[in-house]
Amino acid sequence: MTFGEKFKAEREKRKLTQQEVADALGINRRMITRYENGISFPRTKDAYRKIAEYFKVDVNYLLTEDEEFVVQASEQYGSRGMKQAKDLIEGMSGLFAGGTLSEQDKDAVMKALQDIYWESKARNVEKYTPKKYKKTSTDAEE
Repeated sequence: MTFGEKFKAEREKRKLTQQEVADALGINRRMITRYENGISFPRTKDAYRKIAEYFKVDVNYLLTEDEEFVVQASEQYGSRGMKQAKDLIEGMSGLFAGGTLSEQDKDAVMKALQDIYWESKARNVEKYTPKKYKKTSTDAEE
């Protein structure tokens, strides 16, 4: 189940309207629609936490591994990182559309790709950050 499906199921289980949930969470109804249709999702873990508290569910229930990866990319690298993470996941999902891999194998490949993504991001920060912005060992001691 995706975040949107879980969100909608929790809302409907409690017989709440989209507007009631939107008012309680402090967002507009259009965003609730976008969540439920899988068009958008919360950008931060705090937003997921707020939704989980409202629905009285565990935050891990709301997050799939892919969604957690995108949220982490968004928090660490902003909207560009979020877009890159989404593109990576969507591209990989297209590769698996033929259904020749087991779910366990698909998960292993996605995990490996996520690890590669984080490694490359870290290397790029090291490689492309100007010297004046890099932390040195003397900076850490201060």
